[in-house]
Amino acid sequence: MNTVDKMIQLKKYDLKRVHLTIDGQAMLGRVGQTILEVARENRIRIPTLCYLEKLKPLGSCRMCVVEVDGTPMPVTACTTPIAEGMVVRTNTPYLENLRRETLKLILLRQPLNCAACEVNGDCELQDLVHQYDISHSDLHTYDIRPIEFTDAEYATPLIKYHPRRCILCGRCVHACVEIAGVGAIEFQGRGATARIAPVQTDKWAPPGVEGVSRPSCVSCGECMAVCPANALTEALGQPKGKAWETSKVKTVCTYCGCGCELELNVVNDRVVGVTPSEGGVNKGMLCTKGRFGYDFINHRDRLKEPLIRRNGYWQETNWDEALDYIAERLVDIRLKHGADSIGGLSSARCTNEENYLFQKFMRGVIGTNNVDHCARL
Repeated sequence: MNTVDKMIQLKKYDLKRVHLTIDGQAMLGRVGQTILEVARENRIRIPTLCYLEKLKPLGSCRMCVVEVDGTPMPVTACTTPIAEGMVVRTNTPYLENLRRETLKLILLRQPLNCAACEVNGDCELQDLVHQYDISHSDLHTYDIRPIEFTDAEYATPLIKYHPRRCILCGRCVHACVEIAGVGAIEFQGRGATARIAPVQTDKWAPPGVEGVSRPSCVSCGECMAVCPANALTEALGQPKGKAWETSKVKTVCTYCGCGCELELNVVNDRVVGVTPSEGGVNKGMLCTKGRFGYDFINHRDRLKEPLIRRNGYWQETNWDEALDYIAERLVDIRLKHGADSIGGLSSARCTNEENYLFQKFMRGVIGTNNVDHCARL
């Protein structure tokens, strides 16, 4: 069977419909879909913590358990494919009690200090805590004291790991493999002492091969972006505002020509963080520069007015005077020493359009090809 025939067969396979019933409603799903996908398409809410559309289903948090006729125990909706004639119940007293107890176990080492947390009001874990009305007194029923973790190095110095906030859902580990394609972090330890840490050896090394270097973190921040409990935060970033204090401004990253979309998080007219936008060519992904390289915007050393050196000192001036001065000096230098005595260095912090105009000016007006861009260095 050639490639074209396989694609046609796959398309027919995807279009095949499956009849099932969820909470008494007759529905149609597609072959290969999970119970969770069909439920969400039909606006039936099933709580999740580890599930993320751009990752393969994990089934680790057990919050999405549902009852299926013919199965002795509840199953996870995110990993269970639909079948013809399947009857599913998503909201029974038994399931609600099971989910509440599961959430209590997840929260055993959580400080639940939501008031002090930066994502207070915009947190998936907090939403479920409120939904199931769980407080500190509910967690005392298990009579288990939280584990005190020692500080340990994370995979990159740009991100700080808070082990007591971590719910061990595995999103970050799988995002590092499936999205970033690196695999620099993994689970370490067992039981209550488990945590996320840098891998010690190359997990893809052939059996019996020793001395293989471990994968290196590229500081892309994908692990931080997918965390549902704010257990991964910017280590060098400034304090963030609360969700209701923060406005988000969609823009395009200027560090290279890819055109990745991102959102600037603004509090009191200051950029305090960057979150990826799910649209655009990047599909919610960002590199190190795009995610963490925003401090220059509000930096105290950033020049906001043009400067001219007079008698050995820099003096602020207006743009008209500065541009006239630049034009006169460029003309003088070009006449005396030639166009190739002039060079221009552009900035990745300008827009692509501004950089295009700059190189056009250097080549078409000045008459030299001595132009470069800092992103190439």
